[in-house]
Amino acid sequence: MDKVREFFKKTMFYARVLSGYEERRIRSYRLQLQKRLQEAEVRKAALNKVPEQIILSEVRKMVQEMQSLNKKLEDTEAAIENYFKPIDKEAEMIMKVQLEGEEKTMREMVATMQRQSLLEKAEADAQGQALANSKNAKADQEVEEAEPEPERVDKRSRMR
Repeated sequence: MDKVREFFKKTMFYARVLSGYEERRIRSYRLQLQKRLQEAEVRKAALNKVPEQIILSEVRKMVQEMQSLNKKLEDTEAAIENYFKPIDKEAEMIMKVQLEGEEKTMREMVATMQRQSLLEKAEADAQGQALANSKNAKADQEVEEAEPEPERVDKRSRMR
């Protein structure tokens, strides 16, 4: 009976092969396996991309956080500048007044130094003149002492 069954199976197989049924079944099975293989490859690629996508999403998130932080810093900086503008203006005015005062003091000091210099120069000239005059007077005196005085003839002495 086994032989009959085996013979029947072979006969049915030949009939299916000859009719093209088995070929269609094999082709369908092959296509089904190929489809499963492609789906598995797609899932594998998706799994490989998941870490990249996670990393990219984390990077995007960090970039957005940094941009928001930069915006907050700029806003804070602008607020601080606006807050300190009046104080800066007052400080600038005070500095300007101080600089003007210092310039005025410097001008006064320069004028005083020039006057002092002129006075010292005049004093030195006066001392030089006095020294020259005294030297001239001494020289004149020495010259007078060195010159013999003309004899005075006394009229009374001649008369005798």
